[in-house]
Amino acid sequence: MKLVTLSSPDSTEAERRVGVLDSERRVVHDATALLPPGTGMLELIEGWHELGPVLRDAAGDQAALPLDSVRLLAPIPVPRRNLFCVGKNYRDHAVEFGRSGYDTPSRSEALPDKPIVFSKATTSVTGPSTGIDPHPGVTAELDYEGELAVIIGPGGRGISRERAFDHVWGYTIVNDVTARDLQRDHKQWLLGKSLDTHCPMGPYAVTADEVSDVTALRVETAVNGELRQSARVKDLIFDIPELIATISAGTTLLPGDLIATGTPAGVGIGFDPPRFLTTGDLVEVTITGLGTLRNRVGGER
Repeated sequence: MKLVTLSSPDSTEAERRVGVLDSERRVVHDATALLPPGTGMLELIEGWHELGPVLRDAAGDQAALPLDSVRLLAPIPVPRRNLFCVGKNYRDHAVEFGRSGYDTPSRSEALPDKPIVFSKATTSVTGPSTGIDPHPGVTAELDYEGELAVIIGPGGRGISRERAFDHVWGYTIVNDVTARDLQRDHKQWLLGKSLDTHCPMGPYAVTADEVSDVTALRVETAVNGELRQSARVKDLIFDIPELIATISAGTTLLPGDLIATGTPAGVGIGFDPPRFLTTGDLVEVTITGLGTLRNRVGGER
């Protein structure tokens, strides 16, 4: 299933609703009446064993709203904790990042021998089609990073590679927008990755059963219609089972946790000179079967 979090333009936070997308008819079935009061995407994921079959059986009978008539929010508008993110997880991107000088003064192009895991604040999350705040006065070097994000279902600690996919509920798209100057100057990644609106997410959350081979998915990013990034998930240095095993080794993963798996080559700092985002730029991240996440720098919020 493709699930969305939706609202009307004048809805309050408490009026967010879960919907089921019929992509062929381009309508959203409002599932509110099928779920316990107050159920959002996090509660749905946590109770998926009981609630998932209800949606599969009855969502198609609920009110159908034209997709263009609803406002889609991030599928998980307020994650329960920071997103887990992975740096330098595509070979060509690791090389371009090392060469750029934004990583270490030595400009090392060496590949990491362990996953590089950092976090991105929950307050950076914003939805599809909302604006990316350029934060003038805070950063002058704004960059894009299209990524596949894994959504955890059943939680756990000490999850093995062999059982990792048992803990995957589904997938979505994120744009790991980055203030490169903050990333470089503070010599860590949290501040440069966590500015408000710098984690566009969506447009949908897609259940794992709809993705027969996640390694075959292609991640692509275009800026103003120009293709900048394109790679398959199979090109990850550390694959999804390895990421789940590494993160959960001593940290309990929780239902609804998000793991952004890394970005391919073609980011702004990979060009000479760098091609940073400016106000008015349209960034579109597309992943096979997961839709397209569109956000404009400085656009409507």
